[in-house]
Amino acid sequence: MNLDKEKILANIRERCKNTLMETLEIEYTEIGEDYLIAKMPVTSKVHQPDGVLHGGAMVALAESVGSAASYLFLNTEDFFIRGIEISANHLKSIKEGWVFAKATFIHKGRTTQLWEIKITDSEKNLISICKLTTIALPKSK
Repeated sequence: MNLDKEKILANIRERCKNTLMETLEIEYTEIGEDYLIAKMPVTSKVHQPDGVLHGGAMVALAESVGSAASYLFLNTEDFFIRGIEISANHLKSIKEGWVFAKATFIHKGRTTQLWEIKITDSEKNLISICKLTTIALPKSK
């Protein structure tokens, strides 16, 4: 990873202090030309009562990485980004280890954006697939 990408990742990690992302221990790990990857540990903190990763925690991870990707890849000097819809299909359960979320554009419009977020485990098994719609709203001058 080149220095610019490391600076971008460091900046986005800094912005997550005292937020849900810090609470869930979500860490942004890789940025590419059209994607962002984050990871989250699977511990009892994000389990549902029967000891597997809670679907809501996966959705929080998906929305976090998709929204952060919108922030990175869109003009946030003139616009602010908000998530307006998310859907998730949970395909496999996991009890421990790490999950990795990769957000990639499906549609990059001026006003709305559609992201696909695939959540996998350490062995690259697909755990969940999500779609997130974000909107770019003009900032007041």
